[in-house]
Amino acid sequence: MSHGFDFNSPLVCEGIIGDGCGGGRIFFIKDETLFAYDPLSKINKELLKGLKNIKAISKKGCIITLDFEDEIRLFDLSSLRA
Repeated sequence: MSHGFDFNSPLVCEGIIGDGCGGGRIFFIKDETLFAYDPLSKINKELLKGLKNIKAISKKGCIITLDFEDEIRLFDLSSLRA
């Protein structure tokens, strides 16, 4: 666990520095909302609400993949749009 986050949880992922948008930040789901945590400022930024039945998230480059029970959605960090 880093900064209180369980990286074994399917609802938490880390942005790798140099891989595109959000490097060094931690992305997580809490109360059906996607957040980005900045460990330097220690601030959570709300990115996307209403994520019912979400099972997992992952990140590659500027895209966060949101895996739901019946579909997969992509969230683009560069435009902050799903």
